[in-house]
Amino acid sequence: MELFGTDGVRGMAGIKLTAEVAMRLAMAAGIYFRRTSITNKILVGKDTRKSGYMIESAIISGLTAVGFDVRQIGPMPTPAIAFLTEDLRCDAGIMISASHNEYQDNGIKFFDKRGNKLNENIEAEIEKIYFDDEMIRTNQATHMNIGQSRRIDDVIGRYIVHIKNSLPKSMTLHGLRVVLDVANGAAYKVAPIVFTELGADVMTMNDTPDGRNINEGCGALHPGRLGAEVRRLRADIGFAFDGDADRIVVVDDKGQIIDGDKLLGLLAVHLKQQDQLTNNGVVATVMSNQALEDFLTTENIKLYRCKVGDKHVLEVMQKEGLNFGGEQSGHVILSDYAKTGDALAAALQVVAYVLKRGKKAHEVLNPFENYPQILENIKIKNKIPLKDIKGYDEIVKSLENYNIRFLIRYSGTENLLRILLEGKESVLVRKKMDELLEFFGNNLNA
Repeated sequence: MELFGTDGVRGMAGIKLTAEVAMRLAMAAGIYFRRTSITNKILVGKDTRKSGYMIESAIISGLTAVGFDVRQIGPMPTPAIAFLTEDLRCDAGIMISASHNEYQDNGIKFFDKRGNKLNENIEAEIEKIYFDDEMIRTNQATHMNIGQSRRIDDVIGRYIVHIKNSLPKSMTLHGLRVVLDVANGAAYKVAPIVFTELGADVMTMNDTPDGRNINEGCGALHPGRLGAEVRRLRADIGFAFDGDADRIVVVDDKGQIIDGDKLLGLLAVHLKQQDQLTNNGVVATVMSNQALEDFLTTENIKLYRCKVGDKHVLEVMQKEGLNFGGEQSGHVILSDYAKTGDALAAALQVVAYVLKRGKKAHEVLNPFENYPQILENIKIKNKIPLKDIKGYDEIVKSLENYNIRFLIRYSGTENLLRILLEGKESVLVRKKMDELLEFFGNNLNA
């Protein structure tokens, strides 16, 4: 598809994602959602990027032009948009965010009336409408059928109550010292409130968004500063979110960053012990370490793998009747509480896991050791089909001969080639990665 990538539509605001593109995309989405409309309302939220004002206004223009009423809720986490779309009985939801990307990028994510991300078939239909001038022209509303928009400011409380309910009612965070790095992003208001109301002693970092500083040297992409702050304040645990708060990184009381696969493993065991892991299974992507699968096997938990992307995780969860899954990168989906990755819901489950064991975080958040794994991103000029690159088959065969698990793919949202290698000998894995970096660097940047 030309517009949609792995997670909605994303690109540099004002270049790829212009006001014109956003308005026309909103019109196309509105035309599609009209087919199943019941309430004639669509929810629109955003993160804290300056370009969010431009894109929000364009989306509202597009939706009202095709007859929808819009409910604006301002900066809120992506999982909040998913929850509130269903809770407010809207026909669809839209989140304006480029997640972990730098501030100059932005994106548009769509949710259906149940708060689920759209599958690729629906995205393809919306994109088809987008490029159909006649359909866009003939579906514009007139007279009293033109939609209207209004901002609602009281919905933050609904999401806060919903997230708090994911923690057992018998459990309090009283006496727990927590550091939150909200990345100058969408969770800058809601995250501290949730933890404070549950009784924790909360210190918050990077909670003064200015339209530019989202994800800038902070949050889930840069958890080192959080680790240092946890140590300095002698806190019990720390949590870092990305710009739209659908991704989490956990730091223990020693300031050590907890690997995303270890997080999935320990939460799976926690849910199973509480009899809350449906069908005894977990979904992770092809990126997850083999050590996670081996660990879950010892716990009699089955691991299902899927393509990269939290919407693919959720699709397999729904297909297999499971309620837990996630990505190594920190997307954690607890579908009993959220329709997408929800950093706050995941954070509360981690806290519950630690408190139930009555030990320090560093003593319980390292359930297994990962096999040596290296992930590298190469900036590229050309996205040539991998199999068309001369010498590609030979270099892949070499990896297989050394029993090195690999994943080589283009980013769906950026000009990057992502390479993951995993094996039991770290020196060999590093050597092979250096060979691949040179090979692809020469072939994709000519």
